[in-house]
Amino acid sequence: MSINAKHLATFILGAAAGVAAHKYLQTEEGEKLLEDLKNKANDLKAEAEGAIDKAPEYFDELKTKGSEALKTNFPDAESFLKDLYAKFTNKPGTEGTGTTDPIPDPIS
Repeated sequence: MSINAKHLATFILGAAAGVAAHKYLQTEEGEKLLEDLKNKANDLKAEAEGAIDKAPEYFDELKTKGSEALKTNFPDAESFLKDLYAKFTNKPGTEGTGTTDPIPDPIS
């Protein structure tokens, strides 16, 4: 891999930007910016940890409400999905006589 003028110019501009950022962060205003960034990062970390703790409860509630909404709005959905699943798995006593490979049972 050869180094051409374009790569060299990119490296020099990157180094200059790094030096400028370092000089800026040494000023009082730069230190204040760093402190603000640290505080925001800590707030986001705490919020993410709280969301992780609440996730199981949220998904249980979503599952319950989603199931209730499905049963309320589409009362025949459960039987339709069971029939459709039986058709594709070619279980005895069902209509589907195709030669497709059976679909594995879903994880409970």
